[in-house]
Amino acid sequence: MDLRSDLPFWTVKNGLLRTYPPLKNGIGTGALIVGGGITGALMAHRLVSAGVDCVVLDRRDIGHGSTSASTGLLQYEIDTPLHELEQTRGRDHARRAYQLGVEAIEELSDLAAGTCGFARRPSLLLARSPRAVPKLRREFDSRCAAGLAVEWVTRNELTRHYGIPREAAIRSAVAAECDPYRLTHQLLDFCVSRGGCRVFDRTGVLGYELSRTGIRAATARGVSVRARAVFFATGYETKPILPGGLVKLSSTYALVTEPVPDLDWWRGRSLLWETGKAYLYSRTTSDRRILVGGEDDDTLDPARRDARVPRKAKRLMERFRTVFPRARIEPAFEWAGTFGATRDGLAYIGKYEPFPRGYFALGFGGNGITFSTTAARILTNLFLGKKDPDAEIYRFAR
Repeated sequence: MDLRSDLPFWTVKNGLLRTYPPLKNGIGTGALIVGGGITGALMAHRLVSAGVDCVVLDRRDIGHGSTSASTGLLQYEIDTPLHELEQTRGRDHARRAYQLGVEAIEELSDLAAGTCGFARRPSLLLARSPRAVPKLRREFDSRCAAGLAVEWVTRNELTRHYGIPREAAIRSAVAAECDPYRLTHQLLDFCVSRGGCRVFDRTGVLGYELSRTGIRAATARGVSVRARAVFFATGYETKPILPGGLVKLSSTYALVTEPVPDLDWWRGRSLLWETGKAYLYSRTTSDRRILVGGEDDDTLDPARRDARVPRKAKRLMERFRTVFPRARIEPAFEWAGTFGATRDGLAYIGKYEPFPRGYFALGFGGNGITFSTTAARILTNLFLGKKDPDAEIYRFAR
C-alpha cells in the first residue's frame, strides 16, 4: 500500500537517521514485530524492557511508512467525543479510554526525555461554528465529570488572550507534540543497545505458518523468522487480514511552513483542533515552524490523492487564517497520507481469534501514537500471560 505522498516533513528534516540491514539468514526469536514505525518501536521498547527477545521487520526503511507522514500531535482525546462514547461503550469504558490517553502522554514524556522535538503543550478544541457550541458544552461537562483537567474558554477570552475569533473552546492541560520519526529511531536504538532486539528493514513478510510452539514468517528474501508470537504494528496495511468494516480508510493532508521568527502571538503554542468531521488541526515545531493538517477525503488512489496535495494545502492555509487572521506564514513542504477511522473512534488492541499467536496493535484514528503506547503495555502483559483489564476496551469483538 502507498501510505503517503513524497516529501513528508520529518524525513526531509532528519534524513536517514540510521540504516539497518535486510534479513539474509533465517533466525529465531521470542517475539516478531512486523512494522518498523512508531507503533513497532513502542512495542519493541516495552517487550525488551520486560526481557523479551525481539526481531523487528519492515518492508521499507525504518519509520518511512505512516510514521513519516504523522503530524505528531499527542492528545488524550479520541475522535469520538467523550459524551458520545459514553453512550455507545458505557461510561466506565469511555472514561477509562480517555484517562489512558492521559497516561500515554505521561509515558511518552518519560520516553522522549526532552528529545525528539517533544514538548508539553496545552490544547484547544475550538467550536467550528456557533451551532457547535451546545455540543461542545456537553463535551466539556462530560470531561469535568470524568475528572479531566479542562477549562471552558469563552469567545471574549479566545479573542482577548489567544487572538482567535471563535465562539468557544475547551482548553485541556494535557497534550504534547513530538517528531515521531526521530522518536521511532531513538526507541529502536535503545532496544538494540540493550542487546534484546534485532532490526531488519527492506524485508517484507509474505505469509505465516502456525505450529504447536509458535509461528514461522516467510519473507520476500526467501528466509524465515521463527517466533513464539507475531505482533502486528502494520497499521492500515493490516486491513487485508482483518474482517471487513473494521476500519474505514481515507486520505488526510498536511503542510509545514518555513520557520517563523516570532511565535509570541500563539499563546502557549497550544495544539489546536476543531469540532466536526475533517477538522483542521495545527501545532508548532521545535524549529519554530507551523504544521497544519486536515481536509480529509475518501480518495484512496495514490495518484489522485497526490494530485490533490497543492489544492488541499492552499485550502489548509485559508482555513488556518480563519483561526489566526493576522498570521504571516509561508508554506515549505506539503504532503498527504492514509488515515483510518473505526466506528467508535477506538483502537483495536489484542488477540484476533482467527489468527492464533497474533497480537494486534492497531491505533487507528487521530491519536494513533497514544493508542500505540497503550497497546504496547496491554499486548506485553497478554504475551507474558498477565491479565490486563484495559484489553476489554479495545477488543475486536466489541
